[in-house]
Amino acid sequence: MSIDWTDLNAKLPTERTGAAKAKRKDLFKQMDAGNGILSLAEVDKGIRDVLKIDEIFDAKAAIMRAFQIAKKRGVSSRGAMGDDYIEFKEFRFFLLSLRQYFEYWEAFARTDANGDKRISLFEFHHAQEKIEVWVGPIGDMEGEFAKIDKNGGGHILFDEFCEWAIAKNLDLEDDDDNIVLE
Repeated sequence: MSIDWTDLNAKLPTERTGAAKAKRKDLFKQMDAGNGILSLAEVDKGIRDVLKIDEIFDAKAAIMRAFQIAKKRGVSSRGAMGDDYIEFKEFRFFLLSLRQYFEYWEAFARTDANGDKRISLFEFHHAQEKIEVWVGPIGDMEGEFAKIDKNGGGHILFDEFCEWAIAKNLDLEDDDDNIVLE
């Protein structure tokens, strides 16, 4: 499946402009059940029903990572309850994170040839050419694989892949790079 990155970016208003902030407020309001904070379930449903981005809706691991990082970023004024939710002040960062983690998800999925949501050494080695387009040359694929596989399970999981992708500044060759995660 080919991702229309320009369309995807247009649906995620992350710019620091008045118009983008107004769009974010509208999106937040449409996703919110009425209590001024977003749960993971509200975000998930909002991606499907409000943003209508099926590709991201199907990438649950990317949604979860973006949600977790966004809720940790803000200091909640709601006490312990707010620690499990995203407030509006965290919403822009959530959208930025969602876009970035979706890009990592796409790279992960393109490497995970059999679709079992984990990358074997064989898959990693077999995808060397495209991986090197995203991160640059890798001299020792087995050694790199071992560094990524932090839990030593013999497979690279999405969380492990994300840590590596961030460290390597992974960038898909076909995405629209008009955003910056800040």
